[in-house]
Amino acid sequence: MFQSFNASTQPENGPPRLARLREELARRDLTGFLVPRADAHQGEYVAKRDERLAWLTGFTGSAGFGAILPEIAGVFVDGRYRVQVKSQIASEFTPVHWPETQLENWLIEQLPEGGVVGFDPWLHTSKEIARLRAAFASTDITLTPIDNAVDAIWDDQPPRPSAPATAYPAKLAGKTSGEKRAEIAKILTASGQKAAVLTLPDSINWLLNIRGGDLLHLPVVQCFAVIDNDGLVTLFSDISKFAPLGPDPSITIKEWGAFDAHLAALSGPVRVDPATAPHQVSLILREAGIEIQAADDPCILPKACKTLAEIAATRAAHIRDGAAMVRFMHWFDQNADAGTVTEIDCAKALEGFRADTGVLKDIAFDTISGAGPNGAIVHYRVTEETNATLQPGQLYLVDSGGQYEDGTTDITRVMPIGTVGAEERTAFTQVLKGMIAVSRLVFPKGISGAHIDALARAPLWMAGRDYDHGTGHGVGVYLSVHEGPQRISRVSDVPLEPGMILSNEPGYYREGAFGIRIENLIVVQDAAEIEGGDARAMLSFETLTYAPIDRRLIDASLLNAGEIEWLNAYHAATAEKLLPALEESAAHWLRQATAPL
Repeated sequence: MFQSFNASTQPENGPPRLARLREELARRDLTGFLVPRADAHQGEYVAKRDERLAWLTGFTGSAGFGAILPEIAGVFVDGRYRVQVKSQIASEFTPVHWPETQLENWLIEQLPEGGVVGFDPWLHTSKEIARLRAAFASTDITLTPIDNAVDAIWDDQPPRPSAPATAYPAKLAGKTSGEKRAEIAKILTASGQKAAVLTLPDSINWLLNIRGGDLLHLPVVQCFAVIDNDGLVTLFSDISKFAPLGPDPSITIKEWGAFDAHLAALSGPVRVDPATAPHQVSLILREAGIEIQAADDPCILPKACKTLAEIAATRAAHIRDGAAMVRFMHWFDQNADAGTVTEIDCAKALEGFRADTGVLKDIAFDTISGAGPNGAIVHYRVTEETNATLQPGQLYLVDSGGQYEDGTTDITRVMPIGTVGAEERTAFTQVLKGMIAVSRLVFPKGISGAHIDALARAPLWMAGRDYDHGTGHGVGVYLSVHEGPQRISRVSDVPLEPGMILSNEPGYYREGAFGIRIENLIVVQDAAEIEGGDARAMLSFETLTYAPIDRRLIDASLLNAGEIEWLNAYHAATAEKLLPALEESAAHWLRQATAPL
């Protein structure tokens, strides 16, 4: 994991590849080409063969896209990656701040008259293409689907992954695959739809109670599927992957190449999610004259509302993971100020403590292990080139998680290396106040994450500060650590429902100096009755993550009585839940770390 930049994505490889791509575009009479980070499944994680943006530009972030024109090659990144992208791309590429600058506006400004922009319809959604075409309606810009131009010049492009599928226990899922398929079939029937096209692997893996190893950190089998309104499923992937599972009369498995013909033979109306399905799906159905009904992937919301069994399993995973985290924090306090410990040393140590549980399947994502200025890079990925030695007076930020069969974890903690300044302690406390505000919240049913996001930011806003990422993302159960549709962010309009798991992670980042983020996972639950309240149904959050929040970084004078009460209760619960799992040295450290303020 901790190697030099992959030889395939070294920044110096970008310019010659860019030149070859421009030659390919000229050969096809194209003015430009769009290069998304996404694959045909629109997921956060992509297989090696689908890392087109990284291969072309050198940028390895988990979100972004490129727009290649004759005179400029834009690399669009959001606030999480603006520091990272500067160090990973050559000067021939131009970083573009997204979403402040929208692709369609940038293209209108940069393209010559009569510009023709190609795109791979397997890598863009219909929603995205419709938005671009609407913006170009009053221009002479043409957007045209083509075979992928990057693939045409990528001589050693890796093959598809081929890891076998495994069964996921119904006792952990809380429902059998048959029960889930019947639930989805009812949704389709009620909507008057004869079938739904599913292209998100985590949706399909959830539906069929399977898992796999096709992607790093995301335990899924890559596949497409069609579910009929009678609950029968046709699955498209590599048939050999499913040999360990045995036959199921309700599921027909076909090779990837049969997908197009199956779509063209469907009877409508067919449900297609315009926000997640490749645009090519709609092109095939329209060409065949099949009615399309645009609607959300029918698995997304049922998957997000966890069963009681999934929540119970996730609690167990978090206690196990919390004990590993305490062992790491204890180790950190023993070693961090030695002057020889590096960011990679810390990440390896933490991953080692998780592996020592004996049941870790994988880490949930590349561990973010950043000291001092590197901590200010929101999605910093340490490499041999960037690996820094921890220095006294710095803050160390570690954002990490584990994939266990019974749950997916995600936690961020910040720890001091020696003594840090008052400015760092003030900022840390402001972030903590926002995290506590969300943790304590009681709110009416129907409230979305957009309503809650401001509560986490308010203490920072009062100080003229903010952070450039959402406050919380959804989390799966032994699936994706970033799951929709639930979020805590300014743009989320999805009402929160019981069983939804989210992160709660406000932060503050000062470029070139330090980064702060405090993250716990929380699950939406029905709230206890409030004395004197009306009959309105209310919700609250149960905290799932348990590990100390560093008291040395807290300026208690900035906390009110309710915040102190919450923190002391949280630390008491942390000690109660984790002490039985710890050896005496780590247990002694935990007792001190969780002492009341």
